[in-house]
Amino acid sequence: MSESESAAAAGRLIAVELDEASIRPSSRDVEHERAAAIHDLLEDNGFSPVGHPPGQYRLGLSILDGRLVFAITDEAEKQVVTHVLSLSPLRKVMRDYFRVCDSYYAAVRSSTPQQIEAIDMGRRGLHDEGAAILRQRLDGKITVDSETARRLFTLICAFQRNA
Repeated sequence: MSESESAAAAGRLIAVELDEASIRPSSRDVEHERAAAIHDLLEDNGFSPVGHPPGQYRLGLSILDGRLVFAITDEAEKQVVTHVLSLSPLRKVMRDYFRVCDSYYAAVRSSTPQQIEAIDMGRRGLHDEGAAILRQRLDGKITVDSETARRLFTLICAFQRNA
């Protein structure tokens, strides 16, 4: 385990809340995707705001003026720190990820297992790219392990996804 992953493992998220005003209108499937992303994130994560003691944290995600807001509180819901990140570095990979996900869902209904696997490999590659960009953007602000970055990227995509 790397040093940053060890540090993240000392802290964790115990709650994630999405700002209702920031959520785009969506289908029941997208709503399910959001709920699953939050569940997966809370099941296993390593999350520590830089400069704060390891502990259990709550994360509020919202969009303000086209920027992603990470509002972090402690267990007692006392404000710890808020970070505002531009979505610009993530927009292209998110757009590509949505496109490949749509192709994957269509392929599941009508393609061969080999075709589905090829599309899924592309989807996973874009997912990894998005998680790496997110980790870079959080560097020096919030320490997250690789899997938490992947889960956060999934949640941000589900948060931004239209029906």
